[in-house]
Amino acid sequence: MGELPGDLKYSKSHEWVRVNDDGTVTVGITDHAQDQLGDMVYVEVPERGRELEAEEACAVVESVKAASDVYTPLAGTVIEANEALADSPEAVNQDAYGAGWLMKLKPASSGALNDLMDPDAYQAFIDAE
Repeated sequence: MGELPGDLKYSKSHEWVRVNDDGTVTVGITDHAQDQLGDMVYVEVPERGRELEAEEACAVVESVKAASDVYTPLAGTVIEANEALADSPEAVNQDAYGAGWLMKLKPASSGALNDLMDPDAYQAFIDAE
């Protein structure tokens, strides 16, 4: 597994969150999660405008091994979904922290980020699993 990007926050359900300059956040699944799942064959992203509660199942990633729900790490409104994944789900495998992002949210509360793990805490969490 590669180095964890230091500018991200991580959830116990293996999603990452990047805070964007405009206060929105980008969400995806971690490199660890995609590695565990294997080659992606299908990705379903949430609809734009959907209101999400923290830890709500909001997307599905399907690999050759299994289908898995993706949970939103924080409450907010979906302002953009990565529609390109419908045609190229392998982007999640190839670039989990870049082109493989799933959605962008307008968070309901900025304080919710404090509940997520920094890279060191997430690394310790997956080492303990």
